[in-house]
Amino acid sequence: MIVPFILYNLVIAGLAGFSGADPWATGILSVTMLSGGVWRMDLGDALIALGLIFMFFEILKSTRTSNASVLDHLLSTFVFIAYLIEFLVVGGASTSVFFLLMVMAAIDLMAGFSVSIRSAGRDVSFN
Repeated sequence: MIVPFILYNLVIAGLAGFSGADPWATGILSVTMLSGGVWRMDLGDALIALGLIFMFFEILKSTRTSNASVLDHLLSTFVFIAYLIEFLVVGGASTSVFFLLMVMAAIDLMAGFSVSIRSAGRDVSFN
């Protein structure tokens, strides 16, 4: 979940080549459907889709039980805290795109802990 965070900050800093009042409304893809309607994907929509893909892999990583999973949980916590602080403090982060990315980071954090606790309960055996 750190990759969408970094990409978001690159865009609001103007380092990604997107400019204007709302760079997240910049159209990057437009497809005419069979129905005649036009499906348009904006930059913000693409970043949310990318965040969902990364969240899927983060949740898959949380299913493994190893010493590295503790570090993964710690990093997920730091990433969510970074999202939360930036959302509250930085003016450019007060968008619905950033809010949805922050919610995905929170879901990733909660899912990681839930899956680990659940799988750790199954690893306990009494003889």
